[in-house]
Amino acid sequence: MTPQFGQSPKGERLARIIQSPNYKDGKFQNSHHTPQLTEGYGYTKALYEYLFNKSISIKPQDSIPSIKTDLKAIPLTENILVWFGHSSYYMQVDGKRILVDPVFSGNASPIPGGTRAFKGTDIYTPSDLPEIDYLLISHDHYDHLDYKTLVALRPKIRNIVCGLGVGAHLERWGYSPELIIEKDWDQTIEGENGFLIHILPARHFSGRALSANNTLWASYLLKTESHRIYIGGDSGYDDHFARIGKSFGPVDIAILENGQYDAAWKYIHMQPEEVIKAFKDLGAKKLFPVHSSKFALANHAWNEPLERISGIARSENIPLMTPLIGEVVELDNPHQIFRNWWKEVK
Repeated sequence: MTPQFGQSPKGERLARIIQSPNYKDGKFQNSHHTPQLTEGYGYTKALYEYLFNKSISIKPQDSIPSIKTDLKAIPLTENILVWFGHSSYYMQVDGKRILVDPVFSGNASPIPGGTRAFKGTDIYTPSDLPEIDYLLISHDHYDHLDYKTLVALRPKIRNIVCGLGVGAHLERWGYSPELIIEKDWDQTIEGENGFLIHILPARHFSGRALSANNTLWASYLLKTESHRIYIGGDSGYDDHFARIGKSFGPVDIAILENGQYDAAWKYIHMQPEEVIKAFKDLGAKKLFPVHSSKFALANHAWNEPLERISGIARSENIPLMTPLIGEVVELDNPHQIFRNWWKEVK
């Protein structure tokens, strides 16, 4: 099997997985019953609608606007976030450099040219990144765990945090086991100066090639001296958001998926209205919606996720972060203004 498909867990890694309370009947399970397809939707119907009833605006006609920021030149004393489109972003928080789900290959599919990035969105490469203290991987799907990107980033990564089993892919791609921190839900990584990474539930699934749910998907709560940031990964709506908010709130920023949704997938991806519910459940102060504006993985207009959620946020007076790709988000600036850039793109 070609390397981009990764490696299934085995040996001591598999033995540890089998001991997880979240692993039952030979695979990882969500907290509640989670069909991949909504009742009334068969795989044939869902595939037919995606292939033959595509939205005419599933991809933008224009190039997506972006900014090429010199990430290596940003002083480590500055608390910032830079989004790369979809669910990839870089953060500097209280002296730590953190990278989440990087995809810089221009493709969200194992098939060459299968799911190409929109024009203008693929302006960053692994060479643009500084050294990374913690690389966080939410799950092993191709639009979050990218083989070419991970191989190119390898010399820059000091630690990788991921769910149980995901380390098998990383080891096959040349990462030293000493760098890989695999955790189950409700476990914590403790760093210096009160720096904590809580590994928490999400409602999704995993798998590459023919494997399904043999690795664990996760969300994260990042706690530093001055910030609490929730990194939601991919997740359908469920009561874990309220439980996390009760245990770890208030959250300064909730980074939640908002895009690539469909009525057929209601259990594994959120509609914008559910994103708002999750934001409120978390007791968050600001909302940063991701999982949009780079890849067409669902049959909705490319700009619909941002248009819908910005309308709700405006009517409910919710502070919404909508940066351009590459724009520096100033985490310590409560007055930073973001423009509705998607309205300028056809």
